[in-house]
Amino acid sequence: MILRDRNVKKTGIVLYCKPMNTETFSVRLDRSAKARLQKLAKSTGRSRAFLAAEAISAYLDTNEWQVAGITKALSSLDRAKGIAHARVSEWVASWETRKERPAPKRV
Repeated sequence: MILRDRNVKKTGIVLYCKPMNTETFSVRLDRSAKARLQKLAKSTGRSRAFLAAEAISAYLDTNEWQVAGITKALSSLDRAKGIAHARVSEWVASWETRKERPAPKRV
């Protein structure tokens, strides 16, 4: 990536090179997904590689968040800090009824 320093006096422009710490690997896509990626790349003015890297990054963010939440919940259960399934089921079943129950508390 090349960055321009626009604060340089009128004598010229200074260019700085910022190294990109990336690696290359191959991904197999079906023809439809590849065509869709190509179409999106063309319409956004981005490369297929850029869009794929962004999609992978977003996927990792979402799934790492989800796995961390599951791990935290399982740890909580291991410490007996959970709510019995039956109590949660009763609470959910009471939703939108005349006798809706408050959310169960941890034991």
